[in-house]
Amino acid sequence: MMVTRLQIVEKGIACRCPNCGGRTLFAPGRLFKVNEACSSCGMQIEKGDGAFLGPFVINYTVTAFGFVLPVFGMFLAGWIGMVPTLFASAVAALLLPLVLYRLSWAWWLTLYYFFLPENLPANLEGRGVDDE
Repeated sequence: MMVTRLQIVEKGIACRCPNCGGRTLFAPGRLFKVNEACSSCGMQIEKGDGAFLGPFVINYTVTAFGFVLPVFGMFLAGWIGMVPTLFASAVAALLLPLVLYRLSWAWWLTLYYFFLPENLPANLEGRGVDDE
Protein backbone atom coordinates (compact mmCIF):
# COMPACT_ATOMS: atom_id res chain seq x y z
CA MET A 1 0.00 0.00 0.00
CA MET A 2 1.43 3.35 -1.04
CA VAL A 3 2.30 5.86 1.68
CA THR A 4 1.34 9.43 0.75
CA ARG A 5 3.11 12.61 1.80
CA LEU A 6 0.19 13.50 4.09
CA GLN A 7 0.52 10.12 5.83
CA ILE A 8 4.27 10.68 6.20
CA VAL A 9 3.62 14.03 7.93
CA GLU A 10 0.92 12.52 10.17
CA LYS A 11 3.26 9.70 11.23
CA GLY A 12 6.11 12.18 11.80
CA ILE A 13 4.01 14.36 14.09
CA ALA A 14 3.13 11.24 16.10
CA CYS A 15 6.83 10.11 16.20
CA ARG A 16 6.03 6.90 14.35
CA CYS A 17 7.79 4.94 11.62
CA PRO A 18 7.12 6.74 8.32
CA ASN A 19 6.72 3.41 6.53
CA CYS A 20 4.41 1.32 8.74
CA GLY A 21 3.33 3.76 11.48
CA GLY A 22 4.73 1.64 14.31
CA ARG A 23 6.12 3.18 17.50
CA THR A 24 9.51 1.71 16.68
CA LEU A 25 11.89 4.63 16.17
CA PHE A 26 13.45 4.17 19.61
CA ALA A 27 14.57 1.16 21.62
CA PRO A 28 12.01 0.23 24.29
CA GLY A 29 12.89 1.66 27.68
CA ARG A 30 15.83 3.66 26.30
CA LEU A 31 15.19 7.39 26.06
CA PHE A 32 18.00 8.26 23.63
CA LYS A 33 18.67 5.00 21.73
CA VAL A 34 17.51 5.11 18.11
CA ASN A 35 16.77 1.73 16.55
CA GLU A 36 18.84 0.87 13.49
CA ALA A 37 15.70 -0.48 11.81
CA CYS A 38 11.97 -0.57 12.46
CA SER A 39 11.13 -3.77 14.34
CA SER A 40 7.73 -3.92 12.59
CA CYS A 41 8.58 -3.44 8.93
CA GLY A 42 12.39 -3.58 8.82
CA MET A 43 12.87 -0.09 7.33
CA GLN A 44 16.35 1.31 8.04
CA ILE A 45 16.09 4.24 10.46
CA GLU A 46 19.77 4.87 11.12
CA LYS A 47 21.51 4.66 7.78
CA GLY A 48 25.09 4.53 9.06
CA ASP A 49 27.76 7.07 9.89
CA GLY A 50 26.49 10.62 9.84
CA ALA A 51 22.81 9.63 10.17
CA PHE A 52 22.59 11.75 13.32
CA LEU A 53 23.48 14.97 11.50
CA GLY A 54 19.96 15.66 10.18
CA PRO A 55 18.32 15.41 13.62
CA PHE A 56 21.24 17.35 15.12
CA VAL A 57 20.72 20.26 12.72
CA ILE A 58 16.97 20.31 13.37
CA ASN A 59 17.49 20.19 17.13
CA TYR A 60 20.13 22.94 17.05
CA THR A 61 18.04 25.16 14.77
CA VAL A 62 14.91 24.91 16.92
CA THR A 63 16.92 25.58 20.08
CA ALA A 64 18.94 28.51 18.69
CA PHE A 65 16.40 30.24 16.49
CA GLY A 66 13.27 29.27 18.40
CA PHE A 67 14.41 30.23 21.88
CA VAL A 68 17.95 31.50 22.45
CA LEU A 69 17.99 34.23 19.77
CA PRO A 70 14.53 35.56 20.69
CA VAL A 71 15.68 35.82 24.34
CA PHE A 72 18.72 37.82 23.24
CA GLY A 73 16.43 39.94 21.08
CA MET A 74 14.34 40.75 24.15
CA PHE A 75 17.54 41.70 25.99
CA LEU A 76 18.63 44.00 23.16
CA ALA A 77 15.17 45.58 23.11
CA GLY A 78 15.50 46.24 26.84
CA TRP A 79 12.61 44.00 27.89
CA ILE A 80 14.74 41.80 30.17
CA GLY A 81 18.09 42.20 31.94
CA MET A 82 21.44 40.53 31.40
CA VAL A 83 21.17 37.92 34.20
CA PRO A 84 17.73 36.60 33.13
CA THR A 85 18.95 36.52 29.53
CA LEU A 86 22.03 34.47 30.36
CA PHE A 87 20.09 32.17 32.69
CA ALA A 88 17.24 31.52 30.22
CA SER A 89 19.68 30.98 27.35
CA ALA A 90 21.86 28.58 29.35
CA VAL A 91 18.87 26.57 30.55
CA ALA A 92 17.45 26.42 27.02
CA ALA A 93 20.79 25.43 25.49
CA LEU A 94 21.18 22.59 27.99
CA LEU A 95 17.62 21.29 28.32
CA LEU A 96 15.87 21.90 25.00
CA PRO A 97 18.11 19.54 22.99
CA LEU A 98 17.28 16.75 25.45
CA VAL A 99 13.57 17.49 25.30
CA LEU A 100 13.60 17.73 21.49
CA TYR A 101 15.80 14.67 20.84
CA ARG A 102 13.02 12.25 19.91
CA LEU A 103 11.05 14.88 18.03
CA SER A 104 14.08 15.89 15.98
CA TRP A 105 14.54 12.28 14.78
CA ALA A 106 10.87 12.04 13.82
CA TRP A 107 10.99 15.43 12.08
CA TRP A 108 14.15 14.44 10.20
CA LEU A 109 12.59 11.23 8.91
CA THR A 110 9.46 13.17 8.00
CA LEU A 111 11.43 15.73 5.99
CA TYR A 112 13.55 13.08 4.29
CA TYR A 113 10.65 10.91 3.20
CA PHE A 114 8.36 13.86 2.45
CA PHE A 115 10.74 14.87 -0.31
CA LEU A 116 11.69 11.30 -1.27
CA PRO A 117 8.50 9.25 -0.67
CA GLU A 118 9.53 6.81 -3.37
CA ASN A 119 12.36 5.62 -1.06
CA LEU A 120 9.95 4.22 1.53
CA PRO A 121 9.92 0.40 1.41
CA ALA A 122 6.10 0.44 1.19
CA ASN A 123 6.35 2.60 -1.93
CA LEU A 124 9.00 0.34 -3.51
CA GLU A 125 6.80 -2.77 -3.46
CA GLY A 126 5.52 -3.84 -6.82
CA ARG A 127 7.99 -1.69 -8.76
CA GLY A 128 10.61 -4.41 -9.11
CA VAL A 129 13.04 -2.49 -6.89
CA ASP A 130 14.94 -4.30 -4.14
CA ASP A 131 14.43 -3.14 -0.56
CA GLU A 132 17.08 -0.80 0.79
